[in-house]
Amino acid sequence: MDSWRLGMEAWTVIGLRMPRLLAGNPAAFAEAQLMVGEKIEAAAALQWMAMTGALGFTPGEAMRASVAHYRKGVGKNRRRLARR
Repeated sequence: MDSWRLGMEAWTVIGLRMPRLLAGNPAAFAEAQLMVGEKIEAAAALQWMAMTGALGFTPGEAMRASVAHYRKGVGKNRRRLARR
C-alpha cells in the first residue's frame, strides 16, 4: 500500500510541477534545479543508508525503508507545490 501511495503522490507532484516547468521563466529554471538537486540528494542518502544498514537487513525491510525515505521527500514537495 505504501508503494501505491508513493506512486500516487509522485504523480501529483509531477502534475503540480509541469505547469511551472513549462512556463520557461526564471522560476521554472529554479524549480528544475531544485528538482534535480533533490533527486541526487535523495539517491545519495538512500545509498548511504543501504551501506550503513539503516534500511534493514532483509529485502522486505529494505523495500519498506526505501519507500518511506522517498515518501518523505515527495510529500514535502507535494505540500510545497500545492501552496503556490
